[in-house]
Amino acid sequence: MRVLHVITGLGVGGAEQQLRLLLRHLPMRCDVLTLTNPGPVADGLRADGVRVVHLGMRGNRDLGALPRLVRFLRRGGYDLVHTHLYRACLYGRIAARLAGVGAVVATEHSLGDGEIEGRPLSAGVRRLYLAGERLGSATVAVSDTVAARLAAWGVPAGRVHVVPNGIEAARFRFDAGVRRATRARTGLPERAFVVGGVGRLVPGKRFDALVRAVAALPGAHLLLAGDGPERGALRALAAELGAQHRIHLVGERDPLGEDGGGRAPGVPQLLAAMDVFVSASREEAFGLAVVEALAAGLPVLHVTCPAVDDLPAVQAPGARRIGTGGEELLAALRGHMEAGANRLPVPPVVRHYDVARSAERLLDVYRLALHGAGAAPLRTPPRAAAGPEPGPGAAADAVPAPARPAVAGQPPHALAARAAGRPGNGPRPGSGSAPGPRPGPDTGPPRPGGGPARPGNG
Repeated sequence: MRVLHVITGLGVGGAEQQLRLLLRHLPMRCDVLTLTNPGPVADGLRADGVRVVHLGMRGNRDLGALPRLVRFLRRGGYDLVHTHLYRACLYGRIAARLAGVGAVVATEHSLGDGEIEGRPLSAGVRRLYLAGERLGSATVAVSDTVAARLAAWGVPAGRVHVVPNGIEAARFRFDAGVRRATRARTGLPERAFVVGGVGRLVPGKRFDALVRAVAALPGAHLLLAGDGPERGALRALAAELGAQHRIHLVGERDPLGEDGGGRAPGVPQLLAAMDVFVSASREEAFGLAVVEALAAGLPVLHVTCPAVDDLPAVQAPGARRIGTGGEELLAALRGHMEAGANRLPVPPVVRHYDVARSAERLLDVYRLALHGAGAAPLRTPPRAAAGPEPGPGAAADAVPAPARPAVAGQPPHALAARAAGRPGNGPRPGSGSAPGPRPGPDTGPPRPGGGPARPGNG
């Protein structure tokens, strides 16, 4: 049994980190191929003993990547291909079919009502997504909310399987000693009231609302873990409000623990240093950072979080849903500040999202996909040898005729042409001039500063 995971990039992000966690709990050896950006998560995967290959894709319209991917799949002899994120799902499904891989699973990590992977959805992007989806065996939704969105798009219910994101809860268990040490290392006063957030610094996360609210609370501090194009704007806003010394933007941090040889506290350590966690984004597909904060015993304020909202309230008594208004956020934070720091018991929702349970559910999806492809039953024999790793300059194989029709009589290579944005062939996903982090399904070039999605979120 040989499984290949294909992902758009491996920078620090929720989907990327979730892949790393799942591979630790799957009972077979898997390879990972990243189309672009073999970033920090690639290093973590290699440290875990996972083979990681960089395809060297130059942009959404780099059609030369398709035959390189087909050749890699043929040489690897993979029984199942599992794709993650928009570009990888589109190209990975096409390549798998051209290579004769019968079982193809895709996980939808970041589908919102009006966005996908943080970028606006258009009718063209939706059509292209649906065309590619039909080439797969099954689509995994990370929450009931995402499954409902896929159903509203017209994806047949029998093709959609909910496998929620998961965490290793023990990593986030609160420790008072870690709290003191982390505050000292990040310049936070030992007794200060600290508001926290984790995520990609992009407009959709609305971290500016946190900056404004904390600036209006004398003595309060804001601790933000993440990086992105809004970093400069957030610093400027803090200075404008006279709160620059109370706003701490610490950059990307390892979602699983300490990185840099223990020199920089990771997300679990930063959560220990916080007193309340806020997720202000209007759209989420899951809300992994909220679950991690609850595992750390933090009270949570969130605008939307399917991981919590899809369950009965008793599962997460420490989570409170708020609106998008600044006054409501400020009032809620003031109430927590006046009540003082108060660590909560770990709620049932954390056990519900144990990553080992998610891995078991994913294995059920694999079994269904393999059964539909007529493959042998799922088992875990010794790992087979693989062919050489392709690089950006790898030669392309000739593309064979597809084994079966794809969408509405169009073969897979026609979908590839549509993905490239050729005239008259549908929308043109964004392109980049060089390999970069998680390019989205936009209809123009990526925004300046575009990069991997927020850490800790899915």
